[in-house]
Amino acid sequence: MKPILNKRQLFLQFIPFFIAIVFISFYVDSKNEKKNEELAKVMLKGINNGHFKPLPLDDKFSNTVYDLYLKRIDYTKKFLTQADIAQLKKYQNQIDDELKNGTYKFYNTSVELLITRTKEAQTYYQEILEKPFDFKAEEKVDLDYEKISFAKNSAELKDAWRKYLKYQVLTRLVDAMEAQEKAKEKSDTVTLKTVEYLEEDARKKVLKSYNDWFTRMVKDDHSDRLSRYLNAVTSVYDPHTIYLRPEDKKQFDISMSGRLEGIGATLQEKDGYIKVTAIVVGSASWKQGQLKVGDVILKVAQAEADPVDIVDMRLDNAVQLIRGKKGTEVRLTVKKVDGSIIVIPIVRDVVIIEETYSKSALIKKDKNIGYIDLPSFYADFNNVGSRSCSDDIRKEIIKLKQENVSGIILDLRSNSGGSLQDVVTMMGYFIEKGPIVQVKSKDAAPYILEDHDPQVQYDGPLVVMVNYSSASASEILAAAVQDYKRGVVIGSNTTFGKGSVQRIFNMDDWLVGGDSLKPLGSVKLTTQKFYRVNGGATQLKGVVPDIILPDNYSYIKTGEKEEDNAMPWDKIPAAKYNAANKNIDFNKIKEKSKLRTKNNAVFTLINENAMRLKKQSDDKSYNLNLKKYREEQTKDKEDAKKYNDIFKEISDWTIYASSSDMTEKSDTLNISKRNEWFKTIKKDAYIYEAVQVINDLQ
Repeated sequence: MKPILNKRQLFLQFIPFFIAIVFISFYVDSKNEKKNEELAKVMLKGINNGHFKPLPLDDKFSNTVYDLYLKRIDYTKKFLTQADIAQLKKYQNQIDDELKNGTYKFYNTSVELLITRTKEAQTYYQEILEKPFDFKAEEKVDLDYEKISFAKNSAELKDAWRKYLKYQVLTRLVDAMEAQEKAKEKSDTVTLKTVEYLEEDARKKVLKSYNDWFTRMVKDDHSDRLSRYLNAVTSVYDPHTIYLRPEDKKQFDISMSGRLEGIGATLQEKDGYIKVTAIVVGSASWKQGQLKVGDVILKVAQAEADPVDIVDMRLDNAVQLIRGKKGTEVRLTVKKVDGSIIVIPIVRDVVIIEETYSKSALIKKDKNIGYIDLPSFYADFNNVGSRSCSDDIRKEIIKLKQENVSGIILDLRSNSGGSLQDVVTMMGYFIEKGPIVQVKSKDAAPYILEDHDPQVQYDGPLVVMVNYSSASASEILAAAVQDYKRGVVIGSNTTFGKGSVQRIFNMDDWLVGGDSLKPLGSVKLTTQKFYRVNGGATQLKGVVPDIILPDNYSYIKTGEKEEDNAMPWDKIPAAKYNAANKNIDFNKIKEKSKLRTKNNAVFTLINENAMRLKKQSDDKSYNLNLKKYREEQTKDKEDAKKYNDIFKEISDWTIYASSSDMTEKSDTLNISKRNEWFKTIKKDAYIYEAVQVINDLQ
């Protein structure tokens, strides 16, 4: 189980990381006035021509842009006042007209206001941090930025800054106090520094962080600022439709779909934050285990060096800090999905290709059961004869059948997708033939991908495992298994829910004439959606398992549905298909599993922890009294201890290798790796439940 830090560390080191994107110079560059005019018009025309679900440019569109842009430029409400908002609100219904005409009055006004407020904010934090804080006073700070209002005036805004800064200093002060208390326990020679000394040191560190942040903001140029505004516009269509400046397109392999050399994570910038969207199987991050999809990276440090704040940093610049030579360590300060903040040390390494491939094991509990782990839907389309996941899965099924297994478990947990054709081929191993997925473009009949091979590789009991980060191709396979009633899908409340397809378009191709205005940049555009054979989209809802098991994120909003303006779920006519004649009594299977889960101590603890994490993530009010703050954090730590080591080895089953694997992979290194993997399986309560579901299917 991943370590979860306590409430005292929620929002820790956000200095000033929930603060607005500050623009230092503002007006749309007059030298590029014609280009900027055409940029907005060409971009919107191209999007509305090619997007899966084009939107009318009306007042509703304008209002959505307005709300999203304000959220992005001043999320923490630490810059703009209610008077400023009133001034901007005049444009709330005019943004659509401005975009049609290629004008930028709203944008220019917003930037001008932010410049004024930025200068004021600099005086606020510098003045406030000059003097010690009174940590005996009884007061709290509310960091629920979705609920708090903009300040009525400058005095109220300055007080909001005071409380926010006080909280930042308090968290650093408490960390320093705890560090020296632990040091004192280990050695009597340690001299304790006074609280006054530690408080002053904490203020200096907070001041440095703010100075660094403002220094970084002044480096923003016209292109940076306009790109942020235009991306507030594109994000109205859906979170995956984005504008890419020419220089962003050059970095696209890194910023949007590339794998970071060294740690193996795919990152995306959203609202000034850098978010993990995928973990490369076999990479340093994957092996270390703590970095997860949905995590937000706040700071980057080289080994034991001081961390560098990367919130509001350009993605390509942040990537340069994260990348590095094999064998060196990078330490990432990360905000987890539940709101906790942890420091994750990762030793950079190359991807171990073998770890990306499927593998199987035999599980003995009453009967022999086959278990197949598929980390990703891999395929190499550029090299003829290279390995593909569908071919590898076929080989694993053959191995398991030779062992006379009474059922097969296919594990797709945290599988973020990959080759769609391999999904179709793989599903064909379990059914005679038929449609597997429907792919629909705008104003076109759905294109149906089918399995035409009547041969069935395996027709016995089947369980498919998923979780909240099973996405795309994983969702399509799980959905097909469900729709054909071919097996039982078990896992989290739902899968990730990304059921859309994007393509990159060069905006220069949309421009009629005007060669002098090129390059305009590119747009990553949502052009298609996936639909199950039963007609329902995998978008947003994902796949809801037949059997739902508790996990740490059961009560926390995750996946596609947490994104602004995510495309909705919808339905098209079902494809023609025949459900498998397996006569599975799903209600009986569910009831048996529900009873086992209810009486399982591990799942009980997981559910309790999930409720605790939900409560922590919802509670963003913090005591600014030092004594009470420490008492609250001590209690949170004690509460968390109960859940630190939930998973224990389960004794009444045996994990072993197939005869084929024992013969093929009998060298010392492979045996060692295999044994370590078997130990992991032995502690996995989810696989254990899947085994029992297989037994119920007999």
